[in-house]
Formats: sequence, structure tokens, C-alpha cells
Amino acid sequence: MEIDDNLPLRRDDPLNTLVKQDIDSLSVAELEFRIAALKAEIVRCEGKIAFASKHRSVADALFKK
Repeated sequence: MEIDDNLPLRRDDPLNTLVKQDIDSLSVAELEFRIAALKAEIVRCEGKIAFASKHRSVADALFKK
């Protein structure tokens, strides 16, 4: 799987906009804040993945053939 396979397909997708932003003009503090925000978003996404996986497992067990 290519890394681009995980990128959003819509041009107006916030993630697509984020990865295309020029960060050259950002200060160290701004970059550190950005990293902290991105790490928090990663944790949030991982939580959603865990929830979805558990939900899927429960559904699979319920409707097991």
C-alpha cells in the first residue's frame, strides 16, 4: 500500500489542505503547537479506530455464521 492511498480524495478535505500548507514561515512555537495538535488528533483517531474495531468484532460475533 502506498502512503498516498491514505490521503483524502477530496480537494476541500481539511487533511489535504493541511499537508499542502507552507510551514516555512511558522515559528518554532507555532510548529510545536501544530505538532501537539496533530498528536492529539492522532490519539483521537486511534480511539475511533479502537471503538470501530471493537464494535465490528461484537457485530461479527453476534451475526457469526
